[in-house]
Amino acid sequence: MNTYLVRRLFQAIPTLFGISILSFMLMLATPGDPITTITFNPNSKPEATAMLRRQLGLDQPPLVQYVYWLVGNDWRQIDVDGDGLGDVQGTRRGVLRGDFGVSIALKRPVLDVIVERIPATLLLAVPAILLGYLIGVGIGLLAALRHKSWFDQLSRVLSVFGSAIPAFWLGLILIIVFSVNLRVLPMGGMRDITQEDTGFNIFQSLPYMVMPVLVLTLGIIAVISRYARVQALEVLSQDYVRTAYAKGLGSQYVYLWHVARNALIPVITLLGGAIGTLLGGAVIIEQVFNWPGLGRLTIDAVSQRDYPLIMGAVVISAVIYILGLLVTDVLYSLVDPRIRLS
Repeated sequence: MNTYLVRRLFQAIPTLFGISILSFMLMLATPGDPITTITFNPNSKPEATAMLRRQLGLDQPPLVQYVYWLVGNDWRQIDVDGDGLGDVQGTRRGVLRGDFGVSIALKRPVLDVIVERIPATLLLAVPAILLGYLIGVGIGLLAALRHKSWFDQLSRVLSVFGSAIPAFWLGLILIIVFSVNLRVLPMGGMRDITQEDTGFNIFQSLPYMVMPVLVLTLGIIAVISRYARVQALEVLSQDYVRTAYAKGLGSQYVYLWHVARNALIPVITLLGGAIGTLLGGAVIIEQVFNWPGLGRLTIDAVSQRDYPLIMGAVVISAVIYILGLLVTDVLYSLVDPRIRLS
């Protein structure tokens, strides 16, 4: 298994390069640039602006800028807005040497900013994935075992509604009901800003997690329950299930070790994408609930044309997505002994 995982990691390197190139070109193709954001000041010096553009490499062709991002370039402190303070300074070594650069808007190392936001994203992603899969698989298997019953019909209807309802709309409805009308849950954020900041505290964030986790969980349940039901119905029609009954095995044993285990194999395929998407930042949900995670950080970086921060968030999200696919491969071998990683 170790050899397989190492080989898959090496195979992921070209994928990361492809994602970075495509993202970099799309980013440069969008209107505006970070210089416009930085120099939005009537006291800005044109010569300092031109120097800043040259030092950041923004006056170079796109290919040269991409190389700068990979291997780094040298630039020095520049006074852009005439306040006597340098707005950008240092030497960037490049992504290939572990340096994602300095955020143009925040004037902090990109990697430090991203690492600070990851715990907030984990607070939403981990509970949503666990609850979504546990409840979704349970509903799907139970609906298959009670095929054509009222529970089966209800689960199918709710699955369609859950997949069709936009996440941002459901989030806004929850805010109106529970925050505006009932006033039982906070409207957004991660903690009470009127209280003293004691650092990361999950217990202070629990009331703020309820609605965003609920929205993410409902979306996962809608998809997983439908897949689990279809796969379980297919497994129930297989010959080895009838053989298990003919051998005198109990229904609970057959459901657990024959039906559920084999029905989970296709469902696990969706887990890698769910892990990558949620841990990479639930962009819409974090924006709706003003949650300070990786997704909201990416949106802010795009609006500010913060090129280093945008590319850092894209690369980290791509790495998380690829690791999620590796987790899927490992779970395959654990659920089905016939599958071997070699």
